[in-house]
Amino acid sequence: TSAMSLLHFSTLLAVALLVRAQTQLLRGSCSFETDSCGYTSDPAYAAWTINQEGRFIIAESSSFGEKEKYILVSPELELRDWSCVRLVYQISGSGSLQLHLRPEGENFDYTLWTADKPSDSWLIAGVDVRNMSGAYQLLFDAKPRRGMGNSIALFEIHIIPGYCIECNFEEHHLCGYSNQWNPNVNWYVGGSLARDPQSNLPDDHTMNNERGHYMYVDSVYAKRFQEVAKLVSPMTTTSVAGCLSFYYQRDQAIGNFFSVFTKDQLGHYDEIWRPDVYATTDWKLVQVDIKAPHPLEMVFEVAFNSPRGGYVALDDISFSPEFCHTETEPAFDPSVANCNFEEGLCQYYQEQTGGSVWNRVSVKPNVYRIGDHTTGTGSFLLANTRHTSRSGYVGRLFGPSLPGNHKYCLRFYYALHGFMKIDNALALYVYDENNIAQEKIWTVSERSKDVWTEVEVTYLKPMPTKVAFVSICRNFWDCGLVSLDDISVTLGDCRVAAGPLNPPPGHCNFETGDCGYTQKKKAKKGHWLRIRGHTPTSYTGPKGDHTLGVGYYMYIEASHMLPKQSARLMSTELRGSAGPQCLIFFYHMYGSGTGTLSILLHKGDRERLLWTRQGEQSVSWMKATVDYECYTRHWIIFEAIRGSSIRSDIAIDDIVFKKGPCNGE
Repeated sequence: TSAMSLLHFSTLLAVALLVRAQTQLLRGSCSFETDSCGYTSDPAYAAWTINQEGRFIIAESSSFGEKEKYILVSPELELRDWSCVRLVYQISGSGSLQLHLRPEGENFDYTLWTADKPSDSWLIAGVDVRNMSGAYQLLFDAKPRRGMGNSIALFEIHIIPGYCIECNFEEHHLCGYSNQWNPNVNWYVGGSLARDPQSNLPDDHTMNNERGHYMYVDSVYAKRFQEVAKLVSPMTTTSVAGCLSFYYQRDQAIGNFFSVFTKDQLGHYDEIWRPDVYATTDWKLVQVDIKAPHPLEMVFEVAFNSPRGGYVALDDISFSPEFCHTETEPAFDPSVANCNFEEGLCQYYQEQTGGSVWNRVSVKPNVYRIGDHTTGTGSFLLANTRHTSRSGYVGRLFGPSLPGNHKYCLRFYYALHGFMKIDNALALYVYDENNIAQEKIWTVSERSKDVWTEVEVTYLKPMPTKVAFVSICRNFWDCGLVSLDDISVTLGDCRVAAGPLNPPPGHCNFETGDCGYTQKKKAKKGHWLRIRGHTPTSYTGPKGDHTLGVGYYMYIEASHMLPKQSARLMSTELRGSAGPQCLIFFYHMYGSGTGTLSILLHKGDRERLLWTRQGEQSVSWMKATVDYECYTRHWIIFEAIRGSSIRSDIAIDDIVFKKGPCNGE
């Protein structure tokens, strides 16, 4: 028995070594067996330590000191092709672990992945990293909660070519694929010399012998036929489009059901494949095209309707960025339907009968009427009766035709002025190619008070469609002005699409907090306040934020300050980089006593003025762009100085940092 066990162990070890030899590990991979492979702890934070007894690196709350977290920085990497970072990690007690990407020459890190669920065992995660033109580093940000027994450990970091959803099931971690456990019907690892000699299960496909491994579901354990075995891939962490390939075998197919689904972050399932043949005697190749603009999991499902339902086996899942079927349409770019009306109507048009109801207009900065949403000084669309001789109108603004069988997220901004009744003031319809209305998908429901308000609508139709913005005025005395601006269309559900509530690094819209901006609160200084809606003092400040119209922004309340008192809001630390940087933000300076808003660059013990405005500017949110260069670490400060009277509220919103000059922003 011991000889057989030794033979079995040596065989498994040989298979594991063979698979590892076949798996190409790229620079940045580390098992922490003898050293940290060039990974270093950021000296500004607490230091990771390599465990002396086992091969892993750990961040423990007991060695925090005064530091708030641990940052582990990889050596400089240059990966020209798509790759997968595969982590084996454990969160003990309470804490969180994040993986960030730090591109060379940029001020900010990009968050790729986050975990915060504790575990009694090692867990595996797969994180896709897109091919990049320049060098970058990976950062592991660990925050164990203060207190005994809280720690975060990394056992292994493997960086391999290809996609994280690919797997041949030869390694014990199964590439991060997980079985959703049921009492009776589950996915198991098949193959190897340890299997039952009476079994009719197949040889592995990868190695074409009984030493390899695959995944399978067998009806021999089935007792209740409502149970479904689910094998779930790691969730993609970036958009993918191309050909998903895998091999399967299916025995006694009349007694089992086999399907492949995609599952998004909201839990929505879409079936992408099911077999078109019954039992297969050999491994059969399947190729199916997928388009995943947002994070998805692949789910392989098997169910049985008989205890003699046979088995389903699965192996060698792979992915290619090229579609497998030539008739598959390339990934469609819906940005053809975007328009901010600065240069014209883009691909939008209106009915030719009865004259133009929608007119492209611009309003110069003033204290009486709001300007456009894009910059505060640009163009937008206006539907109104003031330019028509009729007592009423029906105005339809059509967008470009978009292909069917896509889920679209449509965003736009609207504002109403002077309406007695808002019924029919603005509605959104979906029309087919024959100009027949298919569905009303949105209508204005609240009275807008001269505030640009964002709307998000998700829709899906099987046929090509176009949207129509419809404004109906039945009586001149009941109608006012309808404004429309900044239309954008993206693929996917609006709740999943990267929206304003999930800003990229360097962006802050203050919807969920202050984004790490800080201020020193002193008795003789004013303070920036986070607020939604209008400010307390009349005839000063905005009526709503710039991001949503009903969201949050930062402002100074002049009635709480003395003339010439200042409030300073400081950004998080910026690393600095070679080449120009661009700061973009929106500001609101309305009120007869408005003071000064300035942008300062703080470096070392010096400050430099980058931009300033003084006095009342407009009743609208205005866009500002600031070019600057700084090669070393620095901070950006927003300084507001209170003016001569309480009508001196100053507000800011939607801060963005971008690499490169602001040309065209």
